[in-house]
Amino acid sequence: MVDALDRRDARALTALYADDAEYTVVNRNNPPSKRLVLRGRSAVAAMYEDMCGREMTHALSDIVIGKGSVAYVTTCRYPDGCVVVGINLATLRDGLITREFSVDCWDE
Repeated sequence: MVDALDRRDARALTALYADDAEYTVVNRNNPPSKRLVLRGRSAVAAMYEDMCGREMTHALSDIVIGKGSVAYVTTCRYPDGCVVVGINLATLRDGLITREFSVDCWDE
């Protein structure tokens, strides 16, 4: 995942998800009462294609791996100086992500 984010490789990132993956996002555009829920690998692929198509850098840190799960922090920087920090928790099955929950905070 780290290498795929560094390369902004949407295809490699999408390959980490199961066909029936569910990815939930809570952020400034998707508050807790109206969270964004992406269902299926194709929906996750569209998200990564959009994200990887933007001019920004990504860094992963604080990676914690447990039995059947992984948690990590992402820090994204846009050229204008805006920083986005995300905390993600993912559930794994057969080495693929089946569920992921992401909370993002943006500079305003």
